[in-house]
Amino acid sequence: MTIKEIQDEIVDEFSMFDDWMQRYEYIIDLGKSLPIIADTYKTEDNIIKGCQSKVWLHAQQNGDKLVFTADSDAILTKGIIGILIRSFSNQKATDILEANTDFIDEIGLKEHLSPTRANGLVSMIKQIKMYALAFNAKN
Repeated sequence: MTIKEIQDEIVDEFSMFDDWMQRYEYIIDLGKSLPIIADTYKTEDNIIKGCQSKVWLHAQQNGDKLVFTADSDAILTKGIIGILIRSFSNQKATDILEANTDFIDEIGLKEHLSPTRANGLVSMIKQIKMYALAFNAKN
């Protein structure tokens, strides 16, 4: 699936919920299904700066695609990074760099986060794009 197709799927899933309490529960469930990051990657280098909670993000190349793993010490934040990993993992670096993140506004996520969590969301997206930029430059 393309990044856009995955993002459209996420928007459809969020539209099924009537209120934000249900959406928060869904985000938390997404975090629980996040592929576990190896403890060896839970290092200072992999912590996303600008997040209220600790968020570790690791990327590795698998052929011509990037595979992301992550974890957080906060359940809601873990769900947020889970949404981003679902969108961008197993995609080509160039596709990640060219992708937009309008789907976050479409599901209303940013406006339902505290200012510090919203800043953390932006930092997560920046870090994913930085990994893509680095892998793209390397190849």
